[in-house]
Amino acid sequence: MEYKIDAKNKDLRTVNEEIRKAVERGDSVLIENAEGLHGLAAGLKKGTIIINGHAGDYVAALNDGATILINGCAGKFVADNMTAGRVIAAGDAGYGAGEYCYGGTLVIKGNAGDFLGAVNKGATIIVAGDAGDDIGTYMVGGDIIIIGDCGKNLGNYFLRGNIYVSGKWSSLGHNTKEEQMKSENVKKLTRLFKENDVNVDPNRFKKIVPVSIKPFY
Repeated sequence: MEYKIDAKNKDLRTVNEEIRKAVERGDSVLIENAEGLHGLAAGLKKGTIIINGHAGDYVAALNDGATILINGCAGKFVADNMTAGRVIAAGDAGYGAGEYCYGGTLVIKGNAGDFLGAVNKGATIIVAGDAGDDIGTYMVGGDIIIIGDCGKNLGNYFLRGNIYVSGKWSSLGHNTKEEQMKSENVKKLTRLFKENDVNVDPNRFKKIVPVSIKPFY
């Protein structure tokens, strides 16, 4: 069953409570008119949530297993602190998308703002368009994959994990270098693109890695 929510003139607590009750019943959820709500669909452990139109800030924060589809753009900090599940934004995402994630998958089919994947600890983050400055800052695990171009300070002070970029970047950050792609990297990207319905040649990508795991001392 699909449970429909018109979020117009409703407060965040009411809408999130309706979502949780529907998910517990085993229903999928379709949400309309939710652009002004910040923190929508937070902390879910299961279920399929479809948001028609743009979403506010912190949508899908603390996601722990749900599949959340945004048929529009996401505001700031989409999927913040996600641990599991999948979040897909059909449009752009604002500042800080995928920050502090421990796991799960975030797919942004448009462009992403600055500080994408900062302190990423294990999530897979895919951006089909361009990304801003300071991507992957202080990242300690996971993968960030940018199909378009990036701005300044790419991978600034990141310690572990991998960043893959198909396009160009304005500058690399501290403790960052480009490394030759290996066959296992191409195989991983091929698998991730197939899983997430991304149509791009994995051989086009360049791999960015940390110079040292102890850059501060």
